[in-house]
Amino acid sequence: MSRIGRMPISVPAGVDVKIDNNLVTVKGSKGTISKQFSKELGIELNDGVITVTRPSESKNHKSLHGLTRTLISNMVNGVTNGYSKTLEIEGVGFRAAKQGKNLVMNLGFSHQVIIPEIDGITIDVPNANKVVINGIDKQVVGQFAAEVREKRPPEPYKGKGIRYEGERIIRKEGKAGKGKK
Repeated sequence: MSRIGRMPISVPAGVDVKIDNNLVTVKGSKGTISKQFSKELGIELNDGVITVTRPSESKNHKSLHGLTRTLISNMVNGVTNGYSKTLEIEGVGFRAAKQGKNLVMNLGFSHQVIIPEIDGITIDVPNANKVVINGIDKQVVGQFAAEVREKRPPEPYKGKGIRYEGERIIRKEGKAGKGKK
């Protein structure tokens, strides 16, 4: 058995879970998420506990077992607590600001980089060098944060660019100078 797949998911109070033909809908205080899972797996809700079972020991069923359980757990956690990613902007003159529903960043280009908020995502800019991305779907939050970081990834010589909070950039040494003749 998959160690992760066989773990039960407890549904906290205030969260409503509906399972209809492996379409799992989770509704909580922060919002609603629906996801369709493989018809081959068994997903059951009994006494506030969700369990995922697999029909056989085939490699495909084993891999889907743990994945499905984790995705459902992330859905339950997302509608109760939500997910957030924090990005740090480092560099002289690099800064971010929120204008309406848009994230406007000065990243050393000749133009400003403008990224609009998408559905299910909220952007918060607590200061000019920090951007916080919040949402209820872990995958969407991570993807959006990666797209923002992609606008100016950190470079290895001075470390300038957009990085995740706590991300360690491996620095390279610059030119060592000309050799002696």
